[in-house]
Amino acid sequence: MQCAQKWEFVENNFSKKYIKMSSFPIEKIRADFPILKQKVNGKQLVYFDNGATTQKPDIVISTIADFYRTTNSNVHRGVHYFSNKSTELYEEARETVRKFINARTSKEIIFTKGTTEGLNLIASSFGQNLKSGDEIILTEMEHHSNIVPWHFLRQTKGVVLKFVPISDDYQLDFEAYKKLFSEKTKLVSMLYVSNSLGTINPIEKYIDYAHSKGIPIVIDAAQSIQHIKTDVQKLDIDFLAFSGHKMYAETGIGVVYGKQELLEKLPPYQGGGDMIEDVWVDKVTYAELPLKFEAGTANYAGAISLKAAIDYIQQIGLENISEYEKMLTNYAIEKLSEIDGIKVYATSESNKTSAISFNVEGLHHYDVGTLLDQMGVAVRTGGHCTHPLMKKLNITGTVRSSLSFYNTIEEIDYFVEALKKVIKILK
Repeated sequence: MQCAQKWEFVENNFSKKYIKMSSFPIEKIRADFPILKQKVNGKQLVYFDNGATTQKPDIVISTIADFYRTTNSNVHRGVHYFSNKSTELYEEARETVRKFINARTSKEIIFTKGTTEGLNLIASSFGQNLKSGDEIILTEMEHHSNIVPWHFLRQTKGVVLKFVPISDDYQLDFEAYKKLFSEKTKLVSMLYVSNSLGTINPIEKYIDYAHSKGIPIVIDAAQSIQHIKTDVQKLDIDFLAFSGHKMYAETGIGVVYGKQELLEKLPPYQGGGDMIEDVWVDKVTYAELPLKFEAGTANYAGAISLKAAIDYIQQIGLENISEYEKMLTNYAIEKLSEIDGIKVYATSESNKTSAISFNVEGLHHYDVGTLLDQMGVAVRTGGHCTHPLMKKLNITGTVRSSLSFYNTIEEIDYFVEALKKVIKILK
């Protein structure tokens, strides 16, 4: 399904012309996602809530169903055929993830429930060696999943949290970041892409500066991994966490990547089966990586679904996906900006993914989202688990439209016209 990037100008009903990737197989792609054929409240579904979770292509759905029909058995636990086959598929999924992010070895790939558990794993394990007064650097853009686990350490260990501020143009303040470092700094943890704003943070220079101070860095890739090619070796990332359900796999599966030498120094996050080498009544020894961090029954079906999703993404080509989504995002921002009384947050064309947050003057975001749903348009409203950011912006929340590569220009046009009707009704 790889396709060359060709662009053309196309006329439509709502815009004189827009740029379209003419070779992007959008009709074929949309046919792969059965839920997109549904109607909501008698209207054709327009699903613009991909930042919360993505829909699943037939190949992922059928892979999961076929696995349960033909192969299901617990991994690493038996000598029989089905257990061996499940283990083989599970470890193939790990290798697929390794290649996808270009980790050095599959020992650096740990399966989790998702980004939230992954960040909790890192915070809990890394935090065991911290003491009162040690400092962690975060940012004001962070999702609660990359704030609350560090607050646990603040409460139990006396760790100090410092936050990189954002500027008036919704960018992180790099000069302020540099000033936060001290002799007590032990770790930086920050997101690659803001789930509320879609802002792409220039993590290369943040990583380089942290490393120049001898400090490791954690990257929350929940909102970037499905949009931006991520090479952990090229970027020199120490730890990375992301979720499968935001990249077209099923729920309950995620990944933590960590440099092998760092993971080997960390204590386990949870105890139980599979993560041990041996257990006595008076001591325990732990398994080698990555099993040391995978206690209990693994979500092996989820891992297998993640492999299917990655294979699907790679068939289309992540660069093609990124270019198509960029075109959609720029078009949507342009059309929204033409409506009187709308404020769109973070509109940069150069460092933004497809999450678009906006408010309508005089209207509550919840009311706007509720009426859009009546017209078949699914968006997200609220604070998006980024309360510090909302407080900084002096708002309670936004309407967030987050696009995927199965969305279309025509859907954006429908969404904009529906929004105009909502505004007319509410005002």
